[in-house]
Parts: sequence; structure tokens; C-alpha cells
Amino acid sequence: MTKEIRSANDMEALMREWGFLPFFKTDIPGFSIEEHTPPELWYDGDSGEWAPWDWKGPVARMKTGVYGKFFRKKAGFVSLEWLPDFANFRRDGYDFDARFDDGLAPYRDKELFDAVERHGSLQTGQLKKLCGYGGKDGKKGYDTAITRLQMQTYICVADFDYATDRHGAPYGWGIARYAKPETLLGYEAVTAAYSRAPEESLRRMLEHLRRLLPQATDKQIMKFLSL
Repeated sequence: MTKEIRSANDMEALMREWGFLPFFKTDIPGFSIEEHTPPELWYDGDSGEWAPWDWKGPVARMKTGVYGKFFRKKAGFVSLEWLPDFANFRRDGYDFDARFDDGLAPYRDKELFDAVERHGSLQTGQLKKLCGYGGKDGKKGYDTAITRLQMQTYICVADFDYATDRHGAPYGWGIARYAKPETLLGYEAVTAAYSRAPEESLRRMLEHLRRLLPQATDKQIMKFLSL
């Protein structure tokens, strides 16, 4: 696994090749964007750019996969090829409304999910405001809830919004904009594995990652794939 990431296109290609691409180091050596991007590209002092951070949005916009906090509550990509099995396993056969109706999701998750579904996509500040988070008397626990929805694959990061200077040039840290994977890629593309049992989707992913990651144990792979 000697791939090198030097551009958004490199990042997207590796995501499609591996199927799963964590942003940060995991328990499995050599299995992350962090480990395959040359150190000098993490911050360009002349331009003020943080290259791998700035490539996330362009890769997400290619719609060959999805980005979000999917792996042990940390960020990464899942390719369009593997998203159906990943979603089928993580959702355990439930669309969100069915999960909520069966008492398996808290109401605060439903508020966030419904707001994103109703508007198509929402910047994190907009989502917080709509659902009453922030401020002295606002609700608490937004980060926990939005991360849980991503881990369950009901919500992902559609893009990152940037402030712009008077010349229209973006600057600063990108602000996450959330959407449903189905909104970005289409219902069929996300749910194509719903005819399988979640356990079958897990088996397929395990076999793929065993071939891809001979250095990893089954315990490490299961930890990576599980909620």
C-alpha cells in the first residue's frame, strides 16, 4: 500500500480503489489519507492552504462516494461501490423513520434528520439554529447526535462552505453542509443492498477488507466496520 496522495484526484482515486478511506490513522497501519499524503502538503505556508483538508469538498462533489464521520466517529470516505453494503449493515435493515418508530432513535436525532431531509441540505450553523442548538438557553448534544446520524449513514457531508473575501476568494475553515446520501446519489444507489441481510453485507465487506489489508486482524477490521 504505497499509494501517494498529492491532489483531490489522487484522493478520489484511492477512495474508489479501496472502497473505504479513513481520513485519520486507524488501528490498521497504512490505511488512511493521513499516512499517504506527504507531510509537506499538510500545510503550505506560502499559500496558507491545508491541502488534504481543502480536497475533501471537491472529492465529495464528484459523487463517486460519500464523506462523513463513519469510522469510530472519525471522518472518511466510502465509495459508491461499497456504500450500499455499508449502509445496509450500519442501518441494520432500517430506514430512519422505521428506526425511530421502533424506539431505536432518540427524538433529537429525528429533529436533525427531518430538518436535513426537508431542506435538502443544511450548513451546520443553519441546522443548529433550526433545531434549537447553541446559545445560552439552547439545547446541548448537537455533535453527539449529528455524529450518530453519520455513523448510521443516514446523514453525510455534502460539501464545505467557505467565507469569501472582497475578491470572492474563499478563506478559513470550511463549514460542513449536511445532506442525506439518498439526496446526493439517489435512493437506489444507496439502498441497492437492502435485499441482503445486514449480516451478508458485513460478510462481503469483511472479505474485501481482508484481501485489501493483509496486515489487519479480523478484530481490527470488525472494529473499523462496526458502530
